[in-house]
Amino acid sequence: MNRLFRKYHRWLAIVCALPLLLTVMTGMTFPIAKALHQRQLAGFLIHLHTLETFGLGDFFPILNGLGLLGLLITGIYMTRLFREKRAHSLDL
Repeated sequence: MNRLFRKYHRWLAIVCALPLLLTVMTGMTFPIAKALHQRQLAGFLIHLHTLETFGLGDFFPILNGLGLLGLLITGIYMTRLFREKRAHSLDL
């Protein structure tokens, strides 16, 4: 079962890497552009951040969120954090 989650986690990581990188980079540079009073650059960055530039402003945040949720679930499952621990009794 762990192999299955590794497979899904790897697939999700590959698919989500570029959109998440775009979101992180534009999200970090937007406040910098705003602080430097670069209104045009800040406006462009916020449109790129949500992909409104390409008409995907309504769907992109949802897809990013679903991808992160999938990565979180598969990652937590692989850590075995929520599995029951089997008690081993010592017979002396």
